[in-house]
Amino acid sequence: MPGGSGPPLALVVGLRPGELTLGADDERVLRLTVPLLALTLEAQSQRGQLQEARAATAAALEDERRRLRRDLHDGLGPQLSGIAFAADAVDNLLDVDAPAARELVRGLRQDAAEAVGDVRRIVYGMRPPALDELGLVEALRQRARGLVSPQGRPLVASVAAPTALPELAAVTEVAAYRIAVEALLNVARHGSGASARVCVVVEGDELRVVVEDDGGPGGRWVPGVGLTGMRERAAEAGGRVSFGATETGGRVTAVLPLRA
Repeated sequence: MPGGSGPPLALVVGLRPGELTLGADDERVLRLTVPLLALTLEAQSQRGQLQEARAATAAALEDERRRLRRDLHDGLGPQLSGIAFAADAVDNLLDVDAPAARELVRGLRQDAAEAVGDVRRIVYGMRPPALDELGLVEALRQRARGLVSPQGRPLVASVAAPTALPELAAVTEVAAYRIAVEALLNVARHGSGASARVCVVVEGDELRVVVEDDGGPGGRWVPGVGLTGMRERAAEAGGRVSFGATETGGRVTAVLPLRA
């Protein structure tokens, strides 16, 4: 008898005193009741799993709310308060010290630009807008354009992918995008190659994202902030990531579940 994800359940039926086998009526009753009992137990098991999933979702949402609250309270809130105070100071100085007022306005402009940047950072931290606007593959192609090294050397990056991808879990889509972009940025910042290639393939119920470059053979990779972040994002999605040097350059491989 099924019992959800736990061990199978067994229904034990005893015989009446003096009987050696079940009677025909007893067998008919069991044939009618056992399937219903199995369905009831399966429904109870699925209900428990659903409650656990809802609890996990609620916890994740609460963690995200805390992060947003912290970012808004500690970062954007003081910035906007400073802009408001500076605007009051400009209003007070307009008639008595115009040059000082103009200097404050220039500072206000800079503060406002930084606040806009913080808003974008917070929104981007939640989910890259390009994923909703373009989808995973086109968002990667857009991000791969115009990459340059700190010395101004351009990096030619291409993206190979199926014509259409199956529906992906949101966490998988974000993880695939973040890992691929971080790998490309690492090539541009630290690699010696002139080109890189992102390959996105579907294998069974997994999404595989491979980023390779032509920087030539290198030494052992030491995980830093970027590589550690890739591992964390893959783990959050229930997947894994590996990286290292090859004979022709470097390779980062992420394997993620299509659905959470």
